[in-house]
Amino acid sequence: MAFERFKVLTFDVVGTLIDFEKGVLDSVRALNPEAGRDLSDDEIFKPYVDGRNAHPGRSSEAMADVYRHLASKLGLDTSDGAAATFQARILQHPAFPDSVEALKRLRSRFRLVAMTNADRVTFQSYSHTLDNPFHDSVTADEAGTPKPSPLFFAFNRGRQSAHGFKQEEILHIAQSQYHDIGVARELGYKVCWIERRQGQKGFGGTPTPEEVTEPDFHFSTLAQLADAIEAEDAGLASRNKVAA
Repeated sequence: MAFERFKVLTFDVVGTLIDFEKGVLDSVRALNPEAGRDLSDDEIFKPYVDGRNAHPGRSSEAMADVYRHLASKLGLDTSDGAAATFQARILQHPAFPDSVEALKRLRSRFRLVAMTNADRVTFQSYSHTLDNPFHDSVTADEAGTPKPSPLFFAFNRGRQSAHGFKQEEILHIAQSQYHDIGVARELGYKVCWIERRQGQKGFGGTPTPEEVTEPDFHFSTLAQLADAIEAEDAGLASRNKVAA
């Protein structure tokens, strides 16, 4: 596996650590209990993705408009009250069941850095949900551009360089092929794909990439990554003990 080369783990947050797809689906169906129950996940995700593309602003402000777009396409409640509730519930999206514990395990070994398209306000809520595991964080409003822009990665690279870390010491971890895996690999980063939708068709609440990039490491959960790293560390310790 050779995880020993890395000192910094950078993380996509929304979709990798925070289950925004569950958050979106639960919110839409709670706001539209009659009509929403007959809609499939993909029927909801399609106008959600289109709405986010049409309203790419700060996540703590733009999601009301994303909801209005979604609701108008699906014939759901488009009232200001429904839009405001959807916006507020963005801050309450749940963590994946393994995220908090796996991050604690990884934090004992690596510097953890969040790289998120959420803005600072939304990220602070997600960080709290995750039990504040990060040593550092970069948000889209601070970087001045969202992923998959290479400028986002350049912003973080400069930030980590100021702390003495080199690009080859960074492993980027993400679910989104579109926002993270493809561009990070093109920029020369080692990448770990946490395929949260493994076994499901399509790309759910994220845009479809032009192609699926082969990652350096591939797991379906963050806990599996933590297990693999701990197994490698145990093997190295055992070999060192024998050699001594």
